[in-house]
Amino acid sequence: MANIAPGKIEQTEFEAVTCPACGLLCDDISIKALADGNLKVSQNACAKSIQFFERPIRLSEPKIAGKTVSPDAAIAKASELLARSAHPLIAGLGAEVQGMRAIMSLADHIGASLDHMNSTASLRNTLVIQNSGWQVCTLTEVRNRVDLLVIIGTDVVSLFPRFFERVVWNKESMFDQDTSSREIVYLGGSNINTAPGISPDGRKPTVLPCDQARLPEVVATLRALVAGKKLVAEEVAGIAVSDLAKLAERLHAAKYSVIAWAAAALDFPHAELTVQNIAETVVTLNKKTRSSGLPLAGNEADLTANQVSTWTSGYPVRNSFIHSYPEYSPYQFGTEQLLDNNEADVLVWISSLNPEKLPPTSKLPTIVIGHPDLQLTSEPDVFIPVGIPGIDQKGTMFRSDNVVSLPLSQLRNTALPSLQSVIAAIEASVRSAATNLKDN
Repeated sequence: MANIAPGKIEQTEFEAVTCPACGLLCDDISIKALADGNLKVSQNACAKSIQFFERPIRLSEPKIAGKTVSPDAAIAKASELLARSAHPLIAGLGAEVQGMRAIMSLADHIGASLDHMNSTASLRNTLVIQNSGWQVCTLTEVRNRVDLLVIIGTDVVSLFPRFFERVVWNKESMFDQDTSSREIVYLGGSNINTAPGISPDGRKPTVLPCDQARLPEVVATLRALVAGKKLVAEEVAGIAVSDLAKLAERLHAAKYSVIAWAAAALDFPHAELTVQNIAETVVTLNKKTRSSGLPLAGNEADLTANQVSTWTSGYPVRNSFIHSYPEYSPYQFGTEQLLDNNEADVLVWISSLNPEKLPPTSKLPTIVIGHPDLQLTSEPDVFIPVGIPGIDQKGTMFRSDNVVSLPLSQLRNTALPSLQSVIAAIEASVRSAATNLKDN
């Protein structure tokens, strides 16, 4: 496959750039292109955006077993491994919409299973949607309507650094709301950063901490109190029931409350039941007032992968084309399960956004396609570097609220191919190999 470099970019200043470093997809970033090809965030930076955009440029070449080869040779080797495979696993899936669409096409053709690196966390939300549904809102609704924000099990900013700046303490709202008067409550979580919850006028948030492992009890108690149940207990997980009762009263009194959580932070057994309790609390509140849930996700493009997979196959990831039609099983088609049970025979790991997301340790033939600075600890059978979406390549990704897609910019000229073109080339090569085998 020939590398075709995009057209020359004359710009040195970029405004209104979308940052894919977290699920917020902040689209107000200003970037300065430096003479050496590196980038500098000049306005509206956060720690994640700086790490994403300002990582020093690295020249990276395709490799087979650690030895540098041509792109065509790497494509041919990857195609050979996949053509011989009975059950390939395509995992990681750190890709923009265009790359993910190509992945779905390849998976359909070669009979692969698909799993995102964040699926264990994402499943905590997916199971609730499938079982009972929920009432959730967009970031725009939070920005313009919320008067009471309850954050469960996380400080949010460790995952989404500019959340409060962009969504809570925004200076203007559509309905002339005094955003500085908003109430913030942190429920659960320990050693979390609550400073961003301090209002612009200096009011401190309410903090009701508990051990994360006991958060299910606390959320179940809050749901019962919101529903008007009487409890005998005086405390739950170190939190006074009277304090939870006051929170229930505040939720009922609010004009527009939002209960937010990040599934990635709910790392305990059967966390989906806690998410379901949050969702049902929102349902109860909506009988007399206005309330919404806010599931915060989207890091490493997990929502993008699920969106493309769902509209293509009818299912979110942890699905499979092994039987020549799409099947969904969140337990059978998980990466860990397939590797532990020796069900997959080739692993394809894709991470084009984050160089720190590495493939799991495996004895399987492994093809790695991703970020040119991917911090590999061992040499895979095939490594193909691709352009970084939002820096080297244009693209599209879905935001944390799962209803808004935003464009990613190309900020510099690069000879690295796009993930989409690499996957398409592999599929074409596999088709050609299969035709040759059939003819012979």
